[in-house]
Amino acid sequence: MKPLLELAGVSAAYLGAKILFDLDLSLADGEVVALVGRNGAGKSTLIKTVMGIQVRRSGSIRYDGQDIVRLPAHAIARLGVGYVPEERRVFGDLTILENLEVGRQPPRQGAPVWTTEALFEIFPNLEELRHRPAGQTSGGEQQMLAIARTLMGNPRLVLLDEPSEGLAPVIVEQMAAAVGKLKSQGLSVLLSEQNLRFAGVVADRAYVIESGHIRFSGSMQGLIENADVRRAHLSV
Repeated sequence: MKPLLELAGVSAAYLGAKILFDLDLSLADGEVVALVGRNGAGKSTLIKTVMGIQVRRSGSIRYDGQDIVRLPAHAIARLGVGYVPEERRVFGDLTILENLEVGRQPPRQGAPVWTTEALFEIFPNLEELRHRPAGQTSGGEQQMLAIARTLMGNPRLVLLDEPSEGLAPVIVEQMAAAVGKLKSQGLSVLLSEQNLRFAGVVADRAYVIESGHIRFSGSMQGLIENADVRRAHLSV
């Protein structure tokens, strides 16, 4: 089956410094793939490289068969790629509902179609707070809102940057359950994640990144069972 997203020989530089080195990666339609590694390993840079943000890129990045390596971020978004940044960047003065309306886009062929009601079923915390300004909600609620707002654009692929970062364990569990529900709706997800337990719950496959190089690629279960890889590249 042809990958939905395929990277071949991709390198990236930021502020003149090369950060990613000749990476190969693929993601199938409806698959959840995790980029796992220590802080500073290059996970977020790889997410931004796919999205066309802040970096100089080389190599081939194909989305649904089209090479997007030279496209700007807004053009990539129009093709059906959603991006949830680590910083969340919700509109603090707007309510939950108003934030969701900001993200609304028409349906896309081959992608799940989302409404506020469908998203409230996945993120019930947001329904209870629908009229509250986003700036008056918790970090976990803002993370849920950032994901939900991106889904209002009806993307086929979502890039999630560190979705569990800084969240309480109970919220991390809720987030994992939400990602599982998104996958069941046919959404494809590429996520960067330091929390191996979270990644193990939601991801089908994993790539371990260290110093801008891929050190492991395989099933998520294979990574969990490979103590040598985890000790060499993931232990603090």
